[in-house]
Amino acid sequence: MPRASGPLAEALSRRTVLLDGRLSNQLAAQGCDLSGGLWTGRALAERPDQVEAAHAAYVRAGAEVLITASYQIGRDAALLRRSVEAAARAAEAADHEVWVDASVGPYGAVLADGSEYRGRYGLSVRELADFHRPRVEALLAAGPDVLVLETVPDPDETEALLGVLADTGAPAWLSHTVAGGRTRSGAPLPGAFALAAASPQVIAVGVNCCDPAEVLPALEAAAGVTSKPLVAYPNDGSVREPATATWHPPRTGPRWPVAAWRRTGARLIGGCCRIGPARIADLAAECAGLDI
Repeated sequence: MPRASGPLAEALSRRTVLLDGRLSNQLAAQGCDLSGGLWTGRALAERPDQVEAAHAAYVRAGAEVLITASYQIGRDAALLRRSVEAAARAAEAADHEVWVDASVGPYGAVLADGSEYRGRYGLSVRELADFHRPRVEALLAAGPDVLVLETVPDPDETEALLGVLADTGAPAWLSHTVAGGRTRSGAPLPGAFALAAASPQVIAVGVNCCDPAEVLPALEAAAGVTSKPLVAYPNDGSVREPATATWHPPRTGPRWPVAAWRRTGARLIGGCCRIGPARIADLAAECAGLDI
């Protein structure tokens, strides 16, 4: 079956759509070396066949959206294009409809120092827009279905990304990374969500790469300012120590209140760091039951 034939926004108006999990889990399981600043982008540069295989593992688990391996790539247009191509090949080989969504990671992700979980980089909105514009243009030239403006820690970066998006006319969804009921930079969530909600090109808003316990309060804040579909793809609750690249065990249990997320408006549901194909397969079954 070819890639999804209809717009993702249309599907979200009718049902829950299942996202994949983070590629790093599966690539590591496949023996890829993810050390260095590029993270999954290193596999894309050195072993693109393994990136395609990782995408395919999520397709077999039931994922309907594949997020490209471009999160931590700066302005390397060839690698950005390759990220879309690898996901597209896996989508085209699927036995169900699959959308290819191109990841535009935050400025801090390219720094590879954990600053995407702090924000407030000391750059102006214009400087952030100038950084993101060539990345967005390169990804769009490769023909993804939708852009993913993900793990955004700060309303200033949201504003910059939305400004670039407006110049392109492309559809996108945007997700903040949150902690303690605020964005990672400490901004109130309603105002941050309202920025994205006001963009006619943004088809969904929500949260990612956060503790699962943070999801429901954040979705409730989003639902208070928009009727657009919401997005939820947390990590497993572990805490990463950037200096040592190690993880502390999760504080929350393995069960997620997915039904409550959906009642609040979540229609794009999946996993982020340390969530692999097995967990996505479990979510596939759970989300299918919610749409009955």
